[in-house]
Amino acid sequence: MKRTSQLLGAVSAFALIGLSTPAMAEGTQAGQTITNTVTVNYNVGGVAQTAETASDTFTVDRRVNFTVVETGNGATSVSPGSSESYVTFEVTNLSNAALDFSLDVAQDGADDFNIRQPGTLNDGFQLYLDNPLAGTVGEFDAADTLITFLDEIPEDETVTVFVVGDIPGGTVTGNTANVTLTGTAAEAGTTGVLGADVVANTGDADDPNAVDTVFADTGNDGIESDTDTFVVSAAALTVSKTSRVISDPVSGVTNPKAIPGAVVEYCINVENGAGSATATGIQVTDVLVANLTFDNTFGVFVDATADVNNVCSGGTDSGTYTAGTRTVAGTLSDIAAGGSQAFYFRAIIDGDVTFTTP
Repeated sequence: MKRTSQLLGAVSAFALIGLSTPAMAEGTQAGQTITNTVTVNYNVGGVAQTAETASDTFTVDRRVNFTVVETGNGATSVSPGSSESYVTFEVTNLSNAALDFSLDVAQDGADDFNIRQPGTLNDGFQLYLDNPLAGTVGEFDAADTLITFLDEIPEDETVTVFVVGDIPGGTVTGNTANVTLTGTAAEAGTTGVLGADVVANTGDADDPNAVDTVFADTGNDGIESDTDTFVVSAAALTVSKTSRVISDPVSGVTNPKAIPGAVVEYCINVENGAGSATATGIQVTDVLVANLTFDNTFGVFVDATADVNNVCSGGTDSGTYTAGTRTVAGTLSDIAAGGSQAFYFRAIIDGDVTFTTP
């Protein structure tokens, strides 16, 4: 430290008065100079003498400290084949100077699947910086910025980084992929350019006229990381289709047989396995084969119930039939784990006999 002093004369009484106190808090900016001046007042023969002073000046060094933290405190649920799935991290610069941060993303070798770069079949990720002023803050959306590193992050500032990728199709419930984001402290100073990795002055004596660097992060190495996990939650749908004869032109509704002119009801039951993800956007299509004619006097029922004998009932007549393609279609409501929805309609076996269905 730089010191100045003046010789003191004979002292009968003196007082040491500190006019300023060193500010060593983390928030004191690196490079700032701190000068403390001490004043000694004294008397000689009961007469006050001119005070003597001494000063000390030094430069505040740089304390590099930051965190990389996964947010959410749990695994991130994804669906097979989902695009632009993401995990979220917060990077906080706790240093007393602005910093750049290089970013690296890696998966564990033991993962069940590899994340793919969005829109491609190549393994990898994309990084996005959350926009705190537009879009939905804290959620990945179109307002966020594609990045490769963090640029000019001021002291005491927290930014949100999204690691984004596509989930391969064919993954099943319970498959996992661990994603680790690693940040490395780098020199700031030029906007848009990643600086060199920060180097600590380890083992060097303090230079009072220069800014020395000390790593104060968890590993004391200027490198921090955290891990989040993609876990696949897939719907496990099973579909059953059964038919029953409703009536025939000979016996009516009494023990009817599947003869020409008979009315047949098809019941399609869709079930979702226990512990699975909710199935949404469920579209059912059934193309009538030759020798069947759609019974347009009955309708197409969705969100119905199938009993243990696969007999459908209830529901809403909101399905459609397209004659040109002979297609019966309808949309089922979402099916949660362990739930089911049914779909049913009727058709007539082609023949020469005309019979009015009940």
